[in-house]
Amino acid sequence: MPTCERNNSAERPIAAFLEMLSAERGASANTLDAYARDLSDFSHFMGSKGGSLADATREDIAAYLGELTKAGFAVSSRSRRLSALRQLYRFLLNEGVIEENPCEGIDGPKRDRPLPKTLSVSEVDRLLETARRRIETHAASPSRRLQATRLYCLLEMLYATGLRVSELVSLERNALKGDRRVFTVKGKGGRERLVPMNKRAQEALDAYLALDRQLHSNTTKRPKWLFHSRSRSGHLTRQRLAQELKQLAEEAGLDPQRVSPHVLRHAFASHLLDRGADLRAVQQLLGHADISTTQIYTHVLEERLKKLVNEHHPLAKIETE
Repeated sequence: MPTCERNNSAERPIAAFLEMLSAERGASANTLDAYARDLSDFSHFMGSKGGSLADATREDIAAYLGELTKAGFAVSSRSRRLSALRQLYRFLLNEGVIEENPCEGIDGPKRDRPLPKTLSVSEVDRLLETARRRIETHAASPSRRLQATRLYCLLEMLYATGLRVSELVSLERNALKGDRRVFTVKGKGGRERLVPMNKRAQEALDAYLALDRQLHSNTTKRPKWLFHSRSRSGHLTRQRLAQELKQLAEEAGLDPQRVSPHVLRHAFASHLLDRGADLRAVQQLLGHADISTTQIYTHVLEERLKKLVNEHHPLAKIETE
């Protein structure tokens, strides 16, 4: 068979598949181009082995994915190629072109879930101490002192509770009525949970509220929000808090890129687990609906278990002596 005829024959299943995507699913031109490129690449791979798309076996699919890995393709790119092949061969099976789907039993490339960025205990302490000193530095200016006191309060509460930044900045004043040791917060999906607060966070909150009342004593109507501001929402924005944290990190001698409200949430969870907290308890404190979300912190548990074995197992002691 002449080369051009063989190539046209190899591309026919792809053309039929793309026509189906366009007619039945309304795929866009960009989507069709992407599928065409990915599937043509596999077709050329099969051609280099003397085969065609219809001849592909499970081993061919696995070998192709292996070639992509060697070539340095990202996990996302390999996953996209495999997805395209799965859809093509499902289509060809339904059309009766092939009798067996070669993609059956092929596992997709595993995505490495990045470890959460966090801070050490000493780094959090530096951040808190720098925020506390700011209050003293701005003692002469009531408005700047209030801003510094608010930031210190926000930091203490973030690290003490593990709240999402959106949950913290949008806290209403009535959420903290009654027993300050625990309050209710409404998280993602409208789910409510009880959040405990330690003594340091309570004291920082009391100091902020006292100063806020003092500076706004002439205000007849108390604001709805705990951390009120002149923003459109009426409360401090996530973006503004993130900016203030970056400035504070630089002042504390920390890399601003490593510091954010979400990093403090990670620090809260990591430090709790490192000191023996149960994963289920941390799940509840963070407000995760699924334990699998909290399992990004299992590296902390693994390190703790290694340390436990190395310090207390009799054979580990013998090896180090």
